[in-house]
Amino acid sequence: MPRSPDDETWTHGGATLSNFSMNRRHFLGSAAAGSLLLASGMKAEAATPLTIGMIYVGPVTDFGWNQAHAVGAAALKALPDVTVVEEENVPETDAVAQSMESMINLDGAKLLFPTSFGYFDPFMKEAAKKHADVEFRHPTSLWNKDTDPINLGGYFCYLDQGHYVNGVAAGLSTKSNKIGFIAAKPIALVLRNVNAFTLGVKKVNPNAEVRLIITGEWSLPVREAEATNALVDAGCDVIACHVDSPKVIVETAEGRGVKSCGHNADQASLAPKGFITGAELKWGTVYTEYAKLIAAGEKLPNVNEGGYDKDMVASTAFGAGATEAAIAAATKAIEETRSGAPIFVGPLKDNTGKLVIDGTLGLYDGALWGTDYLIEGVVGSIT
Repeated sequence: MPRSPDDETWTHGGATLSNFSMNRRHFLGSAAAGSLLLASGMKAEAATPLTIGMIYVGPVTDFGWNQAHAVGAAALKALPDVTVVEEENVPETDAVAQSMESMINLDGAKLLFPTSFGYFDPFMKEAAKKHADVEFRHPTSLWNKDTDPINLGGYFCYLDQGHYVNGVAAGLSTKSNKIGFIAAKPIALVLRNVNAFTLGVKKVNPNAEVRLIITGEWSLPVREAEATNALVDAGCDVIACHVDSPKVIVETAEGRGVKSCGHNADQASLAPKGFITGAELKWGTVYTEYAKLIAAGEKLPNVNEGGYDKDMVASTAFGAGATEAAIAAATKAIEETRSGAPIFVGPLKDNTGKLVIDGTLGLYDGALWGTDYLIEGVVGSIT
């Protein structure tokens, strides 16, 4: 994803996205705003059949969570008769409620994708109750059919599948057999990715180990740089991660002359010498599908989950850090996973020797949401 010299725009697949300077919340419900537009001589444009609102908690140029959603929004913009309105850097406070109201009342948005975890409860729930004619969808599995509005829902990309492939590629790209992993929080979603990555590593390289450092927050750039350097100093020659924006980690690894695996979005351009591959969220599949369903007058699903099988997860194109053996094995792993081959094949022990998985868990087995352990092969602790 090449970036412009001023770091304000980036491109992906021919589409260009930029930081948004307008704070839409300032215009909420303001008659003065309407007067301002009329006084400036701006003419109202005819409404398009569907307006979709995208709300991001951070910048769309973060090479991570927010950028992954913005890439999905770019796919929406390519559809006919679709208008996309966007706002970035919206806190998980009443600010997001104001942004949603603005998009609904000023732009006529009929489908909203507020994309941060903390937006859901109470803000999206309250907005959905207030605007029964607007559809709201959130990138988690938090929606509850028994308690939440029917015009609200969730969609989720199972990125542990991509991390498993990352692990296969990393296991065949390391020379030291020491691979580092930097994780944000010791919660089930993150630990599941660490474990899937480790199982990928061990499948192709039983002699390798994964050394884990947990930073404690989704975004701590200084701590992430320190953790990367510590892992490299400990002999790790590949660094992987699960943090909101892997930019600092990938750039630090590249600067230290070691290889890296990506997370959330495409970080290949940050490490032209050492990037191996990455686990990418493919939100565009969901966004374009939903736009087409609405255009056809069909109901949106309240729950939509998938991985490689539903084109909701992708692997970043292999970089210079991937060996030929890694490319072959990872490509095979993608196809096997797409066909439903399980990742967590038991019996499996945690890194204290305790049996944690007796049999085999399918790719979407609900038991994996209870992950509170580190699989054998991980050097580290969640406490």
